[in-house]
Amino acid sequence: ASGPRGRQYIRQRPSPVRSLPRSTWPKEVKVAVMGVPKFERFFRAAAGLEVDKDDLKRYSDFVAQKICDLLIMAEPTARANDRGVILPCDLPITKGIQESIHSFRKLPEALELEPILERLAGLPQLDLLWSDDLERELPDLLGGTSLALARTLRILEPGPDSKHPTTERWERAFRIFDALL
Repeated sequence: ASGPRGRQYIRQRPSPVRSLPRSTWPKEVKVAVMGVPKFERFFRAAAGLEVDKDDLKRYSDFVAQKICDLLIMAEPTARANDRGVILPCDLPITKGIQESIHSFRKLPEALELEPILERLAGLPQLDLLWSDDLERELPDLLGGTSLALARTLRILEPGPDSKHPTTERWERAFRIFDALL
């Protein structure tokens, strides 16, 4: 579909469903497909952390939910601006996440984001459409959120002996993000 000024928009069917708890996501959405070696290298480069395949699932679930939360919060902004589509400027991006996005773009270590982006397509749909501009920016948003999460994990236990984040440390980081994003 075409919008104002000839912009192209992604079609999504409207749904009254806003967000479902992770435990209710369909099983095929829960599967983490990202390669463990790339995931490990990214966290090592981003924050000097050693992570494993158990952390990959935890991470994938978390970042998919955070992006979904940001999209849900963008809907009222788009509506307030009399638009039937969500643009990048509608996302409630904090200064810290914006800085993490810029830092992510400079990182030499790539993160395999396609599996997470595919998961987003399988989540309950929003009432409004996403713009093509927003879809193009999602990988950087995912990367910036991932970088911020890695750095938060490091801040929670900064010592040289705390390279392996514990389940408790992951949960504390998730609670911090839930409170701020």
